[in-house]
Amino acid sequence: MGTSARRGPYFCGIDAAMDVVAGKWKSLILWELHHHGIRRFAELRRGLPGVSEKMLIQHLREMEEDGLVHREVYREVPPKVEYSLTEHGVSLNAALASLGEWGTERMRRIGAEKVSGDVAATARQVTPGRRPVPPLP
Repeated sequence: MGTSARRGPYFCGIDAAMDVVAGKWKSLILWELHHHGIRRFAELRRGLPGVSEKMLIQHLREMEEDGLVHREVYREVPPKVEYSLTEHGVSLNAALASLGEWGTERMRRIGAEKVSGDVAATARQVTPGRRPVPPLP
């Protein structure tokens, strides 16, 4: 499932940045890898309840092509594959930090509930169609 690299043209820097993070699960994959470090596919999937295997594979491939995620394949039986953030992915997370702060302030302003841990996983599974939002540090 090869996708062509996104290379513009872009209207502005926000356009170029959004091209890389567009997708329902990409920002959450970045968050999961940032907060938990190296993860295997099944660990990522468990950490993101509601994501389909197909969508997770697609987003991980795109993020690898964009240089955000490193995929390490270990030649053993059974096969082992690990995902981690690249320097580029770490820098994108840093750039998204102020957006997270804005979101936290919005949650406070509108009185939205903040969930964490197992409660978050349960809430995500119980509320179909609602995008999971992990708590910020």
